[in-house]
Amino acid sequence: MSETDIMTAALSIRNLTKVYGSGFHALKGISLEVQPGDFFALLGPNGAGKSTTIGILCSLVRKTEGEVEIFGHNIDTHFSQAKKEVGIVPQEFNFSQFEKVQDIVLQQGGFYGLPKRTAIVQTEKYLKKLGLWDKRDTPARMLSGGMKRRLMIARALVHEPKLLILDEPTAGVDIELRRSMWEFLREINAAGTTIILTTHYLEEAESLCRHVAIIDQGRIVKNTTIRSLLKELSREVFIFDCADSVWEAPQIDGFTTHLLDEHSFEVDVQKGQSLNRVFEALSEQGLNIVSMRNKANRLEELFVAMTGNGQPADDQTDNEEAPAAESSTGGNRRGV
Repeated sequence: MSETDIMTAALSIRNLTKVYGSGFHALKGISLEVQPGDFFALLGPNGAGKSTTIGILCSLVRKTEGEVEIFGHNIDTHFSQAKKEVGIVPQEFNFSQFEKVQDIVLQQGGFYGLPKRTAIVQTEKYLKKLGLWDKRDTPARMLSGGMKRRLMIARALVHEPKLLILDEPTAGVDIELRRSMWEFLREINAAGTTIILTTHYLEEAESLCRHVAIIDQGRIVKNTTIRSLLKELSREVFIFDCADSVWEAPQIDGFTTHLLDEHSFEVDVQKGQSLNRVFEALSEQGLNIVSMRNKANRLEELFVAMTGNGQPADDQTDNEEAPAAESSTGGNRRGV
């Protein structure tokens, strides 16, 4: 990463507004910056404005007002330069199901102007990294859902963008594959790729990301580090599992406890209280604890608190401008 890249934001959004033809305000003047090398989560309930924002970044949605720059390139005045810096992994599978895996990635390299020899080398590199090289001659329709997700990532990375945007990349993926994808994303992030992630798996954002912006009803309601956000929790509930049977919840001064079953109980810990006191009390009572976990995902609790009741909003977009995914076809279509 060059010194210029370090000084220039990977993504800069200023007063971005989108009003659809129906009069619906999808974005209400949002502003945020993502620094080079960051792993950034953009979270929000359905209809909050995430897909509209991504659609604007890849030119598939026309903004009403505001400015967007990608590594210093304004998408209005220097779109071609901005386009080269970005790879998009949309939610939907938008490649031809009848093409071979290798051809799908090779063609994407061609759309970005890669020389054929370079595209071949890069295609092999990312198909191998994502465990798809053995499937290179297989038609896409024959892949499992998880393999198709990995194919989407390989396609987005073939031109080696500085910024990778992932829209629900692990939706519908089994736990084992999700973990392997996490490791791959950590690897490329450590190598310098800036990543923006949208996800409904909030434990995914907590595990992977360093910064987070929460968008609700077209406005940014929080923009901070994951660590700072988690510090805002006023209470946490922990579940303790015991090796031996317990017939009543242990009594711990200053803490509320509740028996769940004969081998587990929960402890309510308020902000500022120390877990050390809990462990001391459990040890004094001779309880053999084999595991402890949060009752609920910590980020999920904050997310629900900041976005009202956490229920999805209506998805109000115009059909002619509905946020769409990165095109897998060539030509002169203006899409990242």
